[in-house]
Amino acid sequence: MARRPGRPPPRALPEAEAVTEPETTTARESGGPDRIVAFAARSLGSALRLSVRFPTGTEERSAAEIANRAWTVVQAEFTAVDLALSRFRDDSELTMLNRIAGSEAVVPVSWRLRRALAAIDRAARVTGNRFDATVLGALERIGEHGADLDQPSASASAGAPVISGTPGMRAPGKRLVHVPPVPVDLGGIGKGLALRWASAAAVAALPPDAGLLLEAGGDIVCAGSPPAESWRIGVEDPVSPPSAKSPPLAVLDLRSGAVTTSSVRVRNWIGPDGRPVHHLVDPKTREPARSGLLAVTVAGPDPAWAEVWSKALFVTGRESIGDLARARGLAAWWIDDRGRLGMTPEARIRTLWAREERLG
Repeated sequence: MARRPGRPPPRALPEAEAVTEPETTTARESGGPDRIVAFAARSLGSALRLSVRFPTGTEERSAAEIANRAWTVVQAEFTAVDLALSRFRDDSELTMLNRIAGSEAVVPVSWRLRRALAAIDRAARVTGNRFDATVLGALERIGEHGADLDQPSASASAGAPVISGTPGMRAPGKRLVHVPPVPVDLGGIGKGLALRWASAAAVAALPPDAGLLLEAGGDIVCAGSPPAESWRIGVEDPVSPPSAKSPPLAVLDLRSGAVTTSSVRVRNWIGPDGRPVHHLVDPKTREPARSGLLAVTVAGPDPAWAEVWSKALFVTGRESIGDLARARGLAAWWIDDRGRLGMTPEARIRTLWAREERLG
């Protein structure tokens, strides 16, 4: 996904740098100028960007101070999510849980991990198992390696409680869950949950007439009071190289909610057997999905559920995606392996502009 057309993105930062000084720009809308304070960093392995919008007349210093508070809240939430849900961290809660998967133990976990586990269970049921978090083994096999699950967890070696049978004790601030039967990957839904929680906390730190747009790795959520003509979001062309500055295939209108994309444009590589692979695994075959699609974008009220449906629609495939997306009432855009752009009626309502020559 691209940022709002007409204004430069926040400057790129080294991966290790966590915070920037805010950039303040003025973007003119039909209802008057808006002051935009923007930040950029990296989190959860991808770019993290926050744009905070203030209405006409907001004093620059006041805007910067308020936006800084919102940025601090966003970064704190993403840090907490990384520690709870990352499969790439040796010390994350998820890694510790995955190391004892199948043990039938009952263990105390944070509310973030508990809600994430509940979310993947519901997502599998709602999508008919098109969304399946148990593909971690397949990802490891094709070369996307996370933390070593054969190593003992630091918390386990330090005597962290692992409770079997009837729960008889609780860790402070945690609740008990049954260990999953197999290791799980929270990947996209974890990022969606981070966007959900961070945007809710950040908008609570803003005055009622302000709003924000938060982006993590191309997935976007906005909250609060939008600009006069809404946020404008571009759908990237997955046919062009990732480094190319190609025009978007479509421009969307976003006043609230989220837009997320599942795409093979960036996360693709040559697997151990020499075949080209990507990270979107088909739960039925346990192989990278060969669905005739290159990218699927979904807009909806919640970033975690938009993530779920963009993945579920991707593995559904070129021939059936339209029927499923329309049956679920989803605003969905997709690009197939012939470069054609498709969309549902709900997506057309949100589309301000599209490249007519690419419509299929």
